[in-house]
Amino acid sequence: MPEISVLIPVYNRAAYVTSAVRSVLDQRGAPDFEVLIVDDGSTDDSLARVAALGDSRIRVLEAKANGGIASARNRGIAAARGAYTAFLDSDDVARPERLAAQHAFLNARPDHAGVGAWIGWIDDDGKRLSRIKRKPRTYRMIAAERLFRSGIENSTAMARTEVLRAYPHDESLVVGSDYDLWARIARDHPVASLPHLLVDRRAHAEQATTENVARDRYFRCRIFAWQLDALGIHYTDADLNGHYRLRRLKKAGDRPDEAYLDWAEAWLARLRAANREYRLYPEPEFSGLLALFWAAACWYAEPQAKGMARLARNPLTRALPRGAFQGWAHRAPLVSRAAARLGR
Repeated sequence: MPEISVLIPVYNRAAYVTSAVRSVLDQRGAPDFEVLIVDDGSTDDSLARVAALGDSRIRVLEAKANGGIASARNRGIAAARGAYTAFLDSDDVARPERLAAQHAFLNARPDHAGVGAWIGWIDDDGKRLSRIKRKPRTYRMIAAERLFRSGIENSTAMARTEVLRAYPHDESLVVGSDYDLWARIARDHPVASLPHLLVDRRAHAEQATTENVARDRYFRCRIFAWQLDALGIHYTDADLNGHYRLRRLKKAGDRPDEAYLDWAEAWLARLRAANREYRLYPEPEFSGLLALFWAAACWYAEPQAKGMARLARNPLTRALPRGAFQGWAHRAPLVSRAAARLGR
């Protein structure tokens, strides 16, 4: 039996799936593994290209109709033979040391349910780009961030198969089911991310559309909602949309006005007070994170001078030095790697 099942859902990815599968077959130093291709009703020649690789480590689960990414991942997890399941998207590529590094980490830390990694970018032709997404290293920071974003990049993740079976993907989430998955797991179990580039994400035209952004907001707000329910927070649709906006200020080129700052100030104070009562998110990491979001809202405000004046006099700002330090320490390459080697 393989030690690791590498789960690759596939839906009409003929142009990229061969590179994804080869990147797994070429892993170095990893224990025995299988590559589990979970077809989601492809209508192109994706599966023919996989079959042409002719490797006995490849196993294919076929579907007659497209059921969505969450359904495909659930089918794959149910069929996995390995004690560990690693995810990889069908247009991404794993770096050669990925499986060995993550398997060693989880073997050494039986309390951890899963581990991710940092992710780089490649272009349509496979050329590496300079962009890097650095995720927080430790479970406390990942757990603190889960109300706003996923601390685990799913295409880099490896987890214990028994844990994934206990936390199935929510198939009603058309997008964001991976964020929901890791929010639920991080609520109950330690998870981490290795401060190393172990996967490259392919940038191509099909990934970014206006429709996808709109859907992302809708489904992420659903994930925010169940976490806010657990915190005992009463909220409106406007609150959910405002919360979503907080995490996208820089990316969206957003310039908050005074009305939004009024809302954000009150909202973040409510989150901090609720967490002091319910203790669902680790402190002081959670308060530091709230301070960072408040500082971002003030920095991008229009006019900026008024925003910065509000930042200076708000009690949330007291946690800003810690928030800035913890954000930097978890994502600065040399600091993160040194801390990882020391086991911190």
